[in-house]
Amino acid sequence: MRRASVLPTIVLGAAIGSAAGIGAAAIEARAEPERVIEISAMKFDYLAEPIVLKKGQPVVFVLSSLDRAHGFNMPAFKIRADIVPGQQTRVRFVPDRAGTFEFHCDNFCGDGHEDMSETFVVKD
Repeated sequence: MRRASVLPTIVLGAAIGSAAGIGAAAIEARAEPERVIEISAMKFDYLAEPIVLKKGQPVVFVLSSLDRAHGFNMPAFKIRADIVPGQQTRVRFVPDRAGTFEFHCDNFCGDGHEDMSETFVVKD
């Protein structure tokens, strides 16, 4: 999957680079590295360090459940995923705007479910 996203950059870079005197390698070197953040879900809570992201930097949330099925919903970025016990769910996105945003569980897990949310910050 990673190779497919790099190939168009190299092809595009070669076309643009030859016109501007910049090689594809120089364009590839400027790409933001992908950041991986692990988040565990458990009844009524997400367990994660405070999340501060950089606008334009690719991010992969690696989601796991410690007890039962949960949901992962980031309405501001129109992202939704299931978190299944015993499996890792990977959610990749590139934050395209700065601000404070929320993700929450959208798979009912009992009384207290409505409080299962966390925020993250995206900085310019």
